[in-house]
Amino acid sequence: MAGNNFDVTVIGGGPGGYVAAIRAAQLGLNVALVEKRETLGGTCLNVGCIPSKALLHSSHLYEAAGHEFAAHGVKAGKVDLDLKVMMAHKDGVVGNTIKGVDFLMKKNKITRIVGAGIITKPGEVQVTPVKGKAETITSKNIIIATGSDVAPLAGVDIDEKQIISSTGALELSKVPKKMIVVGAGVIGLELGSVWRRLGAEVTVVEFLDTILPGMDGEVCKTMQRLLKGQGMDIRLKSKVTGAKAAKTGVSLTVEPVDGGAAETMKADVVLVAIGRRPYTDGLGLENAGIELDRGFIPVDGHLQTKAKGVYAIGDVIGGLMLAHKAEEEGVAVAETLAGQAGHVNYDAIPGIVYTSPEVAGLGKTEEQLKDAGIAYNAGKFPFMANARARAIGETDGFVKILADKETDEVLGVHIVGPAAGDLIQECVVAMEFGGSAEDIARSCHGHPGLSEVVKEAALAVAGRALHM
Repeated sequence: MAGNNFDVTVIGGGPGGYVAAIRAAQLGLNVALVEKRETLGGTCLNVGCIPSKALLHSSHLYEAAGHEFAAHGVKAGKVDLDLKVMMAHKDGVVGNTIKGVDFLMKKNKITRIVGAGIITKPGEVQVTPVKGKAETITSKNIIIATGSDVAPLAGVDIDEKQIISSTGALELSKVPKKMIVVGAGVIGLELGSVWRRLGAEVTVVEFLDTILPGMDGEVCKTMQRLLKGQGMDIRLKSKVTGAKAAKTGVSLTVEPVDGGAAETMKADVVLVAIGRRPYTDGLGLENAGIELDRGFIPVDGHLQTKAKGVYAIGDVIGGLMLAHKAEEEGVAVAETLAGQAGHVNYDAIPGIVYTSPEVAGLGKTEEQLKDAGIAYNAGKFPFMANARARAIGETDGFVKILADKETDEVLGVHIVGPAAGDLIQECVVAMEFGGSAEDIARSCHGHPGLSEVVKEAALAVAGRALHM
């Protein structure tokens, strides 16, 4: 490696890590990025967000061609699936995006080091490549951005063939006749949706009494109804206690959470999607005097660990396990190290589920506001009443805006519907500026557009929606 003294060394090349490296380099710091994968982008780019969204879109087009085009006067005839081509498209998207990140490393003159990084002491990182000898670099500051890994399920051994994680679900060579998804969170519902659209019979088994835990209750109930209507079987309050793989498929043992007789469920493929856990193995945290808290790395308000000069961002510190949250933290740390005022507003980070329809949540849910004793007004408007939604044939869902009863400040926004992940962004801006529901309501929205549903929901907070 060219030189071994840096201002900042980032361990982990996922969205949080490489963005932190880019911002630090922009601010004039000498930066090294240590990543044991040959490719940058972490789980998100390689085996997560990006490939799954490619398959979600491709599978949506497949289903639309077979079941929705006719309503628009488009006769497609018999629609055939070429899964090999679909997977090649997904791989192409990933490959091109990786090349883009590599270009950004070169553009910003970031030293890219391939190997596993271990902190030997504050200010020092030892890097061990797959082949060759370990080398030690010194750094004024270290940023840990190692992300997370698939959370295991007791009694279930993942082989990535019949019992798979999200990684295996992105690489199946054929559509399974029957798939059981363990976990009704974002990952389980997105990947379950992909394979259901492509022809699999999908059953979702969830330990809790709701899908999409943590999201607004009305959103969860609405999505459960819509997904069931699409043919997805959802079983709540059910506990998986064991799995056995054989040539004929996988036998899954499932018990009611509240007690009762166990049931054996069979499928060709079982997808385990019960969440993710922070990846801290082999980092040498003990060498820096850093102790984990429930598996996560504790940090202060500036994202610095107990060890001076050692920072941590993203999934390893807990909170929302989202790529864009990690990116914001990476930028904040880089700016802090450059003497600026790095900051992350955790109340204005959107969470998005790329099912069909999409789901997006921001800020507080109704349940959280009630639990906190905060008085609020709610405004809701359905996509069914929007001309653009009717024109494109996507009328399921609604926009709901929650605003403080006294000040009208926007406290939360929850969307089920087409382009929910894009529509919620104007509400993110409103919340960043401490905006009110009236601010959104009095902003002119283009007609005919889906964004008018957001405006109408804001108007509904004051009981004055125009088109309902």
